[in-house]
Amino acid sequence: MSPAVKYTLGRIGLFVAVALALWPVEMNIFLKLMLAVAFSAALAFFLLRGWRDEMAQQLAGAAEKRRAEKERLRSALAGEDQSPDAAKKPADKSDDAR
Repeated sequence: MSPAVKYTLGRIGLFVAVALALWPVEMNIFLKLMLAVAFSAALAFFLLRGWRDEMAQQLAGAAEKRRAEKERLRSALAGEDQSPDAAKKPADKSDDAR
């Protein structure tokens, strides 16, 4: 399972658990939900650190791959990129005869 999916499901699970723990408390429903958001965020900071780090590594890897591909495409468009096939092809003799 993707680290981003694991982390997201963990955050949702923590929110639901805290909201259910606050359910029997006598207060406004919106206040309960706001407290559940705040408490679940604080708990996620400590409890889901490993999953958050995994997700950050996955996102950093994807960003690096996109950056490398973008750089490759820019150099190819600028004519600086010599593909292996182009380097192996012999020059066309018909152009030299003209």
